[in-house]
Amino acid sequence: MIRVDDLHMHFGGIRAVDGASIEIKKGSITGLIGPNGAGKTTLFNCIAGAYHPTSGRIFLDGEDITGLEPHQLFDKGLLRTFQIAHEFSTLTVRENLMMVPGGQSGERLWDAWFKGGQVRAEERAVREKAEEVIDFLEIPQVADELAGNLSGGQKKLLELGRTMMVDAKIVFLDEVGAGVNRTLLGTIGTAIQRLNEERGYTFCMIEHDMDFIGRMCDPVIVMAEGKVLMEGSPTEVTSDERVIEAYLGTGLKNKKEAAT
Repeated sequence: MIRVDDLHMHFGGIRAVDGASIEIKKGSITGLIGPNGAGKTTLFNCIAGAYHPTSGRIFLDGEDITGLEPHQLFDKGLLRTFQIAHEFSTLTVRENLMMVPGGQSGERLWDAWFKGGQVRAEERAVREKAEEVIDFLEIPQVADELAGNLSGGQKKLLELGRTMMVDAKIVFLDEVGAGVNRTLLGTIGTAIQRLNEERGYTFCMIEHDMDFIGRMCDPVIVMAEGKVLMEGSPTEVTSDERVIEAYLGTGLKNKKEAAT
């Protein structure tokens, strides 16, 4: 579904992404891991249109999407969430969900004045969709709560819910587990798996919680110093000496020698 070919993103003399090439298969939940500064979020930002890469190409279902803006990618079904949730804090959870679909007639002043019936019909349909999402995520208890009053984990769940308000092809999740308690992280993980299995969502997630990655992802892509270090199953990745070296600064061989 996603192919990234020899991507570079430079900020002056800093090569945040330095020739990364990855593929994300349709229907997969792909993990993206690596030490801080590896280039993971910069790669996400390039794919999602926040940055225009210095060089390289990005393809979605075979279509070159390099340099497209986030709203253009949104229309093509490529969505992302953020490490720090971006909710509308003074709107309720239900209203946050209803804000998502684009091109609503009520957004145009002329239609709001002269096409009231059409506007009301669309709003009913969007509200019904929002209620479906609320039921799917099992959060009816906070449907009328202001989003700004939610916990960090509930905000992450709301962000996931917003991706369900449109026909998403692929969703990029940036540290969905950051600051989330274990119980709520389990709920989020179950929702992601259900969306993957029942609705065919493709996911790619940056995450530092290796237990969560091991439960959710296959394959796992490892980045270090702006490059792709390796790709494999969670077991292969966590036992690879290059990955241990990238994270800890020491390989298995050196650790064994130190222990003796």
